[in-house]
Amino acid sequence: MRHVNIPVFIPHLGCPNDCVFCNQKRISGTSSFNKNDVDSIINNALSTIDAENTETEIAFFGGSFTGIDRADMLFLLETAYKYIEKGSVSSIRLSTRPDYIDEEILSILKKYKVKTIELGLQSMDDEVLIASKRGHTADTAVSACKLIKSYNFNLIGQMMIGLPCSTLEKEVYTAEIIASLCDGARVYPTVVLSETELCRMAKNNEYSPLKLDDAIMRTGEVLLVFDKAGKEVIRIGLQSGDELYDPDVVYGGDYHPAVGELALNYVYYKKICQKLDQSEIDLSGKNLIIYCSMGAVSKVVGQKRLNKLKLIKNYNLKSVKVVEKYDIIGYNIILDIL
Repeated sequence: MRHVNIPVFIPHLGCPNDCVFCNQKRISGTSSFNKNDVDSIINNALSTIDAENTETEIAFFGGSFTGIDRADMLFLLETAYKYIEKGSVSSIRLSTRPDYIDEEILSILKKYKVKTIELGLQSMDDEVLIASKRGHTADTAVSACKLIKSYNFNLIGQMMIGLPCSTLEKEVYTAEIIASLCDGARVYPTVVLSETELCRMAKNNEYSPLKLDDAIMRTGEVLLVFDKAGKEVIRIGLQSGDELYDPDVVYGGDYHPAVGELALNYVYYKKICQKLDQSEIDLSGKNLIIYCSMGAVSKVVGQKRLNKLKLIKNYNLKSVKVVEKYDIIGYNIILDIL
């Protein structure tokens, strides 16, 4: 059955501070929010959905949902819950911060049938959290994850690549902790948005924005961690939109709308090379067949066939063919050398 989120953006509501990278207006495309508009947002979305063949979820994104005014939070939950009662939607999901999680809040969310909590963790390294002005520690994040899971919520951990003071090693560590505590993840390479402290830091040479190749490699290494743990990454990179191509909006970070696809290209290339390097067969002049999961052919071949071309050149292969197989899942591959 198809799954659809009805996104309701509550930009910056509930956030106790400004993280150095944050400009919710630029990310969500909106700077204001009226809780009385939520019904029309949901109804307009439902009018475009085939309810019989779709699992629909109302998703409160953008701000720290559990940190907003309590009366407003209850109003939004009650508004969403009535659609669950009518059978129009199946569940509610929301995003928030680890320091706005406690037993009282989780009991409220349970009452209104919230299914999924997305937690903005960003890093599990305290130096990175301090440099990014997150306002909480890694221990707070770990405790929040454990408490959420004790209430049997589905938990998605959000992390970022290339934050101030971060390194590949710190990001791999963060991914390992998230994989051990959460049910899935979102991974966001840092993009330097205008009107943020990170933009000021970059202009003053206090921070170096990620170059695209570095973002792809570091994101790819993190994806391998989640793959090894069997945890799904539900999104890589910001949702592409017209504003993110505007130089007045994006100062740095080599924003690329297909950064997720490029990172997956990296993952597959590395996995193929590892298998080929372990082979004792002389590969010169051989034909290579790569079997992958359904829908993964373009990711294995690479953008502009780059992976395929590199494999032929680097291993002196005669040809490379990529074939889908129903019984292969995730990033797994099977190689046949002829």
